[in-house]
Amino acid sequence: MNFIFISPNYPENYWMFCRGLKKYGAKVLAIVDAPYDSLRPELKQNVDECYVVQSFHNYDEMLKAVAYFTFKYGKIDWIESNNEAWLALDARLRDDFNVRSGFSLEKINEFQSKAAMKKYYEKAGVPVARYCLPRSLEEAKAFAEQIGFPLVLKPDHGVGASFTYSLYSMEDLEKYYENTKDLCMILEEYVKGDVITLDGICDAQGKIRFLGSMEYVGNCMESVLNQDSIGCFYTFNISEEYRQIAQNVIDAFELKNRFFHGEYFRLTEDIEGLGKKGTLIGLEVNFRPPGGFAPDLMNYSNDIDVYELWAEVLLRQSASYSKLRKFSAGFAGRRDCIPYRYNTQEIETMFNDEHLGTELLPPAYTATMGNVTIKARFTSNERREEFFKTALERLGD
Repeated sequence: MNFIFISPNYPENYWMFCRGLKKYGAKVLAIVDAPYDSLRPELKQNVDECYVVQSFHNYDEMLKAVAYFTFKYGKIDWIESNNEAWLALDARLRDDFNVRSGFSLEKINEFQSKAAMKKYYEKAGVPVARYCLPRSLEEAKAFAEQIGFPLVLKPDHGVGASFTYSLYSMEDLEKYYENTKDLCMILEEYVKGDVITLDGICDAQGKIRFLGSMEYVGNCMESVLNQDSIGCFYTFNISEEYRQIAQNVIDAFELKNRFFHGEYFRLTEDIEGLGKKGTLIGLEVNFRPPGGFAPDLMNYSNDIDVYELWAEVLLRQSASYSKLRKFSAGFAGRRDCIPYRYNTQEIETMFNDEHLGTELLPPAYTATMGNVTIKARFTSNERREEFFKTALERLGD
C-alpha cells in the first residue's frame, strides 16, 4: 500500500497520521515544503521517504514528486493531506495519477461550495437556511425583501469567518455588497442557533466508525469579527438522533474512507420554515479532520488515538477502541486585548485536576481561537460550566 501524505509537517500534530499509517502497514511517502533538517524526528521516523518541494502551490514540483514516488515504488494507492488548504491539490494529483481512493477535483470543487452542499443536506433530510447567490445588488435586495433582515453575507467558497458579515439593513447590504462584489458570495437568512459539530471517520462503505460532537462557548463569527473570547468542548454523549443525522449526511455526500467535520446550527427558537427549537440545520461539511488541536480534544475525551484510528479504518476497515466515553475535553481561548478577572496561572490553579495544558497560539490561529488557550477535560457538566465561566469572566462582569 503506497500512501502519499502531503504536508505532514504542518499542522505540527499531523506527523501522527503518518505514525498510524506506518503501524497498519502502509509505505508512507511524505511531501513537505520545509527543509528536511527542520522536520520533527518523530516525522522522519514514521515515513519511508520524504520529498522536499519549495511550495505546494507549484504544481510542476508536486507532479515531479508523485512521479518520482511512482517510478521508485510503483502504483500509488492513496494521496491525502487531511488539510482544507490542500484538498483540491490532493484531488488534482489523484486525477493525474489515476488514484481512485478519494474525490476527483470536479467533486471537491463542488463540495467546497456552500450553496452546492445544500442539495446534499436536503437529500439527507436536513433543513438548510434559505439563500441566494446574488449576481447583482438588485438580486440581493430582492432576496432581502423576501426574507427580511438580519442576513448573513459570506464567501460561497471559503473556510472560517473571513469576509463574513451580519447585515441588519439595506444600508448594510449595499455597503458590504460593494466591498465584496468581486468575490462569489452567498447571501443567507440569519439562523438563531448554537453551532455544533458532528465529526468522525467513515469506512469504505460510508459507515461511521467513530463520531464526536463539539459545542461552542461563544460565537465563532463574533470571535473573529469582534475579537471576543471563544471556547469549545467535545460532549460526553451523542444522541441516537444526532448519530442518524450524521450517517444520513455521510450517505448523501457519499463519503467513504474519510475523516469528516460537519457543522450544524441547533435552533435556539422556533423558526417558521426551518423547524422547532432544537432542530439541526445543515451548515457545511468539511472532508478532513476538524482544525487546530480538535483531534487532540477527541483523544482526551475518549482516551483514544484518532490519528491511529483513521489509519486503521482506511487500511484495515476496522475500528478497535472502547466506545465508553469518560471525559469531555475542551479549551478556553483568551485574548490579550480583554481584561479578564483571573490570570492564566490562577485558572490553572483553580482547575488543577482538569488542566491539560496552556498554549500560546501562532498568528495563524489567533484570529479564531485567541492568543492563549487553556485546555482541560472534565468528568461532569457542572465542573465544565464552572471552568468556562471562570476562564472567560471579564473584570467588571
